[in-house]
Amino acid sequence: MVHFHREKYVPRGGPDGGDGGRGGDVIFEVVATLNTLQSFRYKHKYVAESGANGGSTNKTGRSAPDLVIPVPPGTIIYDADSGELLGDLTGKGQRLTVCKGGRGGKGNQHYATASNQAPRMAEKGVPPEEKNLRLELKLLADVGIVGVPNAGKSTFLAAVTNAKPKIADYPFTTLEPNLGVANLDMEHSLVLADIPGLIEGAHEGVGLGFDFLRHIQRTRVLIHILNGMAEDPIDEFSQINAELSLFDENLAQKPQVVAFNKMDLPDVQVKWPEVKGKIEALGYEIFPISAATHENVQQVLWRASAILESLPVHEVEEQIPVYKPAEDPRDFTLSREKDGWRVNGAAIERAAAMTYWEHESSVRHFQRMMVRLGVDDALRKAGITEGETVYIGEYELEWQD
Repeated sequence: MVHFHREKYVPRGGPDGGDGGRGGDVIFEVVATLNTLQSFRYKHKYVAESGANGGSTNKTGRSAPDLVIPVPPGTIIYDADSGELLGDLTGKGQRLTVCKGGRGGKGNQHYATASNQAPRMAEKGVPPEEKNLRLELKLLADVGIVGVPNAGKSTFLAAVTNAKPKIADYPFTTLEPNLGVANLDMEHSLVLADIPGLIEGAHEGVGLGFDFLRHIQRTRVLIHILNGMAEDPIDEFSQINAELSLFDENLAQKPQVVAFNKMDLPDVQVKWPEVKGKIEALGYEIFPISAATHENVQQVLWRASAILESLPVHEVEEQIPVYKPAEDPRDFTLSREKDGWRVNGAAIERAAAMTYWEHESSVRHFQRMMVRLGVDDALRKAGITEGETVYIGEYELEWQD
């Protein structure tokens, strides 16, 4: 604010314009009860509030509250323009500040000097940060349920948890991952993720592809459901493991409990001895189950729980930050426009945005900034002439010697 102290018997009160308040930050925060990014489908732009204006008698304006955006655990945030990983949010209450609010501008109290005791200039607030972001979600589950389409994964999840996935007798019934919690007893529980069915070429995006393969990356144990009615269950078993390995070689190393499903059908019971021998020969444990009748499903869960407890404490891998030399904000570039010159540079564009152009003192202050940054000298050397236009950010200035 530009303001001067007014009080009876004080004919020449000094400058007392207050500073502006700080703008709010934009922060992502993990909320454990969320499990999708559905809300971002309907709202794409988030703007934190600006700080309040400064007041008289050196009053600083109120700083704005931060804008806190809730996201589910497992959210990965990227800069959409550069592709840089900004954060991997996994823990309840974990926060990531993606945009800092700009500080408030200075009031005219800061510009008083011995030679200029009544400055009629102030400063606008620092322009806010803006980012285009891309959000991805990797479900956080202890156990991933994998298998070919229609193997009975959703039926298994419904049998052991309170989850209510869509179940039908055709491929790709499950079009998005389902989460469920299985309580084995008072002290043991498992979080299970039913991953949509995988087919050959899934690692390249075929079928429902890698949109869902990424969800398996954070599970620690896999329950592999085999369709007992398949013509060749062993071939399907090998196919799924190959797809997991091709997408991420670490997936092939995750412990697996194999469940041979649909044992309530006579034809499947006939296949069981042969399939059991071949799977065990490959080094895997296999259980005969019927997700429809709940036969042996608890055995599979207890085995997965035992494997889970034997594994080391899970820690989410953090991407090693890449060192990038910091850019000097004072650097700038000149380019010739049809009717003038364009100046690009972080510091000079910020200074232009913070200038009150209606105040002559503020304009002179900006001119001195151009000299200090070397913009003035660079324009002269480039051959600028009287009356040409200089573009800085969104502002158009006329050059005068």
